[in-house]
Amino acid sequence: MQTKQEAITYCLSFDQVYEDYPFHDSNWCVMRHKGSKKTFALIYNKDGHVWINVKCDPQWRDFWRSTFASVVPAYHMNKTHWNSIILDETVPEEDIKRMIGESYDLTKGKKA
Repeated sequence: MQTKQEAITYCLSFDQVYEDYPFHDSNWCVMRHKGSKKTFALIYNKDGHVWINVKCDPQWRDFWRSTFASVVPAYHMNKTHWNSIILDETVPEEDIKRMIGESYDLTKGKKA
């Protein structure tokens, strides 16, 4: 996963999600759950790379940050619960997908 469109396409593979551009800035794509409208990923270009903000369990937050230099405290988000993944080819795709999946699970809420 290297491009913004690849990240968006992967996020769209999850059930009941959509892409949104609420900031009136096409650089910022927000991936949301259809029912709750909760955000599970923000995808944008910054400093010459694609960045993806994902929610993470605080128990995993430091693991991801210490394992990969390109996983950092989230840009413009709560640093306790969100990480930014910088797509600079140093984080394996399977780990990127795992972090996006975890974010999706953490934000989808409980079924009624």
